[in-house]
Amino acid sequence: MARRLLPVDVDFVRSAPVRLVFVRQLAASPASVFRALAEDVTDWPQWFSAVTLARPAGDGTGREIRLRGGTRFAETILVAKGPEVYAYRIDETNAPGIRALVEEWRLTPAGTGTRVQWTFAADGPPPFRAALRLARPGLGRAFRNAVAALDRRLTR
Repeated sequence: MARRLLPVDVDFVRSAPVRLVFVRQLAASPASVFRALAEDVTDWPQWFSAVTLARPAGDGTGREIRLRGGTRFAETILVAKGPEVYAYRIDETNAPGIRALVEEWRLTPAGTGTRVQWTFAADGPPPFRAALRLARPGLGRAFRNAVAALDRRLTR
């Protein structure tokens, strides 16, 4: 890993200079969605196409993630409160510009399914912040495609 990021906590999700929030409703139950996010970590590449490798690290308190294009993350799990919230912080990455990054997945019962809210909270220098805001449509598309694939996987 190239660089260490700031060790922010889960409250950063509400105070980050850049907060991108995406929401989608799934047919799968909150418990099954939470299990896929927090417990079946190695299966992430099967439903989140940007992820090429996901594995637990640090005796289950962290994760190692690799994305298409070679980006790598070492993460610390901040919250794993099933079946409601799963959040993690990026501790180290080879991606340029990032100072701090937390991702939070909130799961709320919605009828027989789940309302999934993914918050991508980040900080970096002004050019990074601007680039991230411009990347919002692509991140939204990646989120929609990933949770749709996850829903198909969990409801078949």
